[in-house]
Amino acid sequence: MDDPSPHFADALIERVRHLGHPLCVGLDPHLERIPEIFLPRPAEPGDPRCAAAVEDFLNAVVDRLQGRVALVKPQIALFEQLGWRGLKVLESVAARARGHGLIVLLDAKRGDIASSAEGYARAYLDPRSALAADALTVNPLLGLDTLDPYLRHVRESGRGIFVLVRTSNPGAEEFQDRPREAPLFERLAGALAEISAGCRGGRTGWSSLGVVVGANRPEQAQRVREILPHSLFLVPGFGAQGGGAGDALRGFVSGPRGREGGVVNSSRGVLFPAAGESGDAAAWEAAFDSALEAAVSQLGEAVSG
Repeated sequence: MDDPSPHFADALIERVRHLGHPLCVGLDPHLERIPEIFLPRPAEPGDPRCAAAVEDFLNAVVDRLQGRVALVKPQIALFEQLGWRGLKVLESVAARARGHGLIVLLDAKRGDIASSAEGYARAYLDPRSALAADALTVNPLLGLDTLDPYLRHVRESGRGIFVLVRTSNPGAEEFQDRPREAPLFERLAGALAEISAGCRGGRTGWSSLGVVVGANRPEQAQRVREILPHSLFLVPGFGAQGGGAGDALRGFVSGPRGREGGVVNSSRGVLFPAAGESGDAAAWEAAFDSALEAAVSQLGEAVSG
């Protein structure tokens, strides 16, 4: 029976199936990497012209992504570096992306207690908020009760969350892999299992409580999948961070159109191809399209292989 209510995981998986690949493009406006056709050097974050240039660049990016990927992932820290103007850019670019039919996952990694968590949830997941996204990354290390405000929006507004479980940064092993009775990433996954099962969609069976699991430790992704069979994975570490397509999909499972189970993020590898660093707008567009198609092709082959 179809579920008539909005549901993040159902919407995402259905778009990924339609496109045939799980690529997520990160919108990470590193000022030093933005092509000079958009942002002449030197670029100072406090200069109003800098925010305007970032908006022009990301507008061009999301325009080229329309119909080619399921979702985009703005990294909020790289907008915050521009001050209040950066948050206005984020609001504008996210609205443009959603107008193009792209799902917006805000990478903010929020984790706080009580009223602070309520405030973050209202700011980023309430449909009435100026900065409302379709999903949000959250940090559970202050306790599972801190997830409650976000989960209300999952259940009531059809939003999604991705909980940090095993991240892709080199220092993650200092705490996340350290065994006690089990490594921290396994204990986090186990603690989320019952909540995840309660957030499953009626059309696809996937849960709107997703988890972040890096591409650089594929054997750990398989273990997380055993513990959380219905959670979507947000997989960082693909492309510029060294993870291959096969490793990125290690925690995915067989679905009606190939392997499925989440999205694989690429930021720098798509946004900043070397061939697009100099030249005119046409050269940048060609370089961007080439990098995008390479990532799509690699992941599409891994999905169907």
